[in-house]
Amino acid sequence: MTVSTSGAKLTTSPFSEGIQYFGEKLPDFDKYGKVAVIAEGETAINDPKDPVAVYQTLLAADALRYLTLQVTGSKASGHPGGFASQVEAYAALVMLGHKNIITEVGHHAPGFYSAMFLDRSLEDMGIVNVQQMRDRFREMHGLLGHLSGYIPGILAPAGPLGQGQHFAMAAALLHRDKLFPFTMGDGGMGEPYPMSSMAHFHTAYPEVTNFLPVLVWNGYSQEHHSMVSTKTNEEMIAYWKGNGFEEVILVNAKDFDDQNQSGDYVDSTAFSFKQRMAFTQAVLEGVDKAAKSSLGGKRTAFIIKQLKGAGVHARGAKSHNLYPKDTLDAPHIVNALKERALHQEAWQIVRTNCERAGGGPASKTVVTEFELPVSEIGALPLEEYAVGGEAKVSTTAMGRLVGVVGNKDKKFLVTNADGNEASGIANINQALKIIHPVQDDLYNQAPGGQVYEPLSEDACAGLAAGLSLMGARTLWCSYESFAINGLPIWQTVTQAMAELRRETPSTITLYTAGALEQGRNGWTHQRPEIEAYFASMMRNGNVFPLFPLDANSIQVCYDWALTTKNKGIVITASKSPLPIRTTFEQNRKGLEEGGIVLHESSGSKKVVFAVIGDMTLIPVFEAAKLLEEAGLGVRIVSVINPRRLYRLHDTAWDTCSQPDGGFVDDAKFAELFDGDALIGVTGGPAAMLEPIMLRSNAKRDTFAWKRGETTASAGQLMAFNGITADGLKKRAMELM
Repeated sequence: MTVSTSGAKLTTSPFSEGIQYFGEKLPDFDKYGKVAVIAEGETAINDPKDPVAVYQTLLAADALRYLTLQVTGSKASGHPGGFASQVEAYAALVMLGHKNIITEVGHHAPGFYSAMFLDRSLEDMGIVNVQQMRDRFREMHGLLGHLSGYIPGILAPAGPLGQGQHFAMAAALLHRDKLFPFTMGDGGMGEPYPMSSMAHFHTAYPEVTNFLPVLVWNGYSQEHHSMVSTKTNEEMIAYWKGNGFEEVILVNAKDFDDQNQSGDYVDSTAFSFKQRMAFTQAVLEGVDKAAKSSLGGKRTAFIIKQLKGAGVHARGAKSHNLYPKDTLDAPHIVNALKERALHQEAWQIVRTNCERAGGGPASKTVVTEFELPVSEIGALPLEEYAVGGEAKVSTTAMGRLVGVVGNKDKKFLVTNADGNEASGIANINQALKIIHPVQDDLYNQAPGGQVYEPLSEDACAGLAAGLSLMGARTLWCSYESFAINGLPIWQTVTQAMAELRRETPSTITLYTAGALEQGRNGWTHQRPEIEAYFASMMRNGNVFPLFPLDANSIQVCYDWALTTKNKGIVITASKSPLPIRTTFEQNRKGLEEGGIVLHESSGSKKVVFAVIGDMTLIPVFEAAKLLEEAGLGVRIVSVINPRRLYRLHDTAWDTCSQPDGGFVDDAKFAELFDGDALIGVTGGPAAMLEPIMLRSNAKRDTFAWKRGETTASAGQLMAFNGITADGLKKRAMELM
C-alpha cells in the first residue's frame, strides 16, 4: 500500500504505483511548483537563475535519490551512493535539455534507470510504473545490474571503470552539434586511461569539444576514501587544466553548508531549504556555463563536489552498496525514503519536466536510438593473386582496401598504437594520413587525417569500438602481443552489440606481427595467448575470429567483415611475404564452411591436419611429405572461420540482436575432418581448436603454443614449441 509519511492513504496515478512513501509539500511549493517550468512544446528551462527552474531542479534531484534508493532496496542489492552524490548535476543537465548522457560508472545504473523511468523511456520495455521498475531491477530481461545496450535511452554500456570517455568522445566526433556529458567517479579517475585518452583526443581533434566530463568528486571509492580525496580544490582544477581542459568549473557543496558538517565533503540534503536552493542554483548555473563552453569550442570539465551517499541511507563508502540486510523494511532504509519522499503533485511536476526536456523521452531522442547513415562504399576493388605465384604480404593487401574504404567514407577511422608501417600496412597511412597537428609528408601525417595513433591500446580500441557502437565503420589495428591492453572495452562493446535494438557496423580488428614473426624480439613480443580470449568469446555468438592464410584470403575476409552488423570480427594475419595458396572463391566458401581443404592425398590410412594460421602451414606441408613417403594419405585443412565449426547449440547466437546461425552440419564437418587421425595445429593457444576437437571422433591431438623465447627465426620458435615436421609426423604415426 502507498502511504504518506503521516500514514494516510493516497490515490496514486499510474506511474507512481509502487512509490512507498509520499511526503508533505516542500516549502514554497505553491509558489514555485504548481506548473512545470518546461512548458509544453519547449525542450529546456529558459533561465538557470529563475527560482522556479531552480526549485524544480531540486525536486528532480530528490526524485532521483528516492527512486534510486527504493529500486535498489527492493532487491537489497545495487549501488545508490555514488549516483546520489551527483543528482543535482544530472538533474541540471536534463532540465537544460541535455539527454545524451553517458557514464563510465556502472554502479550509477539504478540512478540512470530512475532517470529513464521519469522521462518515460522505460515504457518501451513495458515498465510504466514504479512497482514494475522495482520488480524488474536486476532481473533477466529487465534492468541489469550495470548499464547495457539493452535499456532504452541509455547511450552506452558501463561496468569496467575508465571506459565512458571513449563513448562520449566517439559520439561527439560523429555529432558535432550535440553535447555529450559523461559522469566519471573518483574511482574511474584513478584508472590510468581516461585522462591520457582525452588528452590525445584533444590534440588530434582540437575542434571537437562537445563532450563534457562531469567529475563526481565525493571523497570515496567503492570501499574506502578515494585516492584523490586529499586534493585541494585548486589542485583538482590544476590537474584537469594540466590535462588539456581550458575551462574547469567546480561547485563545492561545502561552500553552502549551514549545518557545520565536518570534513571536506558534505551532504547538501542536510542544509536548510534556503541553502539547498542556493546549492542547486550554483550547480544549475555551473552546468549551463559548462555546456555552453563545451558547445562553444572550449575544452571544458564540470566538477560537483559532494559527499558520497548524500540524501540516501548511509554516507561515504558505506553508501556504495546494499546488502541483504538493506531491505525496504529495514528502519534505516525506511527513514531515508521518508526523508526524501515527495508530495504527489511534486512527482507529477518532475515527471512532466523530464518527459519534455530534450524534446521527449531519451528513448526517442538520443543519438543511439537511431541508425547513423553511413556512406556507400560499393564493391571493393579486390585484387586476386595467382595461386603459386609471387609471395605476398597479407596485411599489405588488406591495407590497400582499407585506404579505399576510408576515401569513400570520411567518418571511417583506423586506430593503431604501435605503428601501421611496422605491420606492413604503411599504405593505410599513405592513403588516409595519421592525424597530427604537425603536417609532415615524410611521415604521412596531417591534421584531418583518418588514422588515430595514440600510444595506448586502450585509447585505440576505445575510440574504434566506441565509434562502431555509435554507428560508424572503424578498424583497430594492433600487434597481437599488445592488443590485450585494449580488449576490455572491445569486449564491452561486442557484448553490447549483441543486445542492441538497432543495427550498427561490426567492430573490426586486425592483429599483426604474431609471435612467430617476433623471434628476435623475444617473449615480450610473443603473446598469442590473446587468441584464447577470442576462443572464449566465440561462444557469445557474435564474435568471429578469422585466420586468413594468404593475401587473397585476407581480402575476402575483410570484404565479408564490412558487410556484417553488430559483431566483433578479429582478423589475425602475418606481415611476412607468404605463398598464395587459395583463390577468392575458395575463401568465400571457407568463410561459410569454416575452412578450406588445401591438400589431399591417398594412402593406407588418412591423417587430417586442422591448421589455424598462415605460417603454421609451413611445417604441416613438410610433415605431409614425410607421411606420404611412409604410404599414408594426408588432408590439410586451413581453418579460416572456426566459429562456423561449432555445433548449433554451442554458442548463444540465437540470443543476439542480429543473429547469425551459420554452422556446418555433421556431413560437411566429416568431409573436412574425418580421418584415421586428426591433429590440430596452431601458433596460438589450443583453445581456438575447441570447435574441431569437440566434434571429432577420430584419434586426435593438438600442437599449440607453449611459451615464448628469443630465436632467430619463426621456424626455430615453432620448434621450441614442438611444432616441427618431424614432431607432427611422429605423433601422427603414434595415433595410427
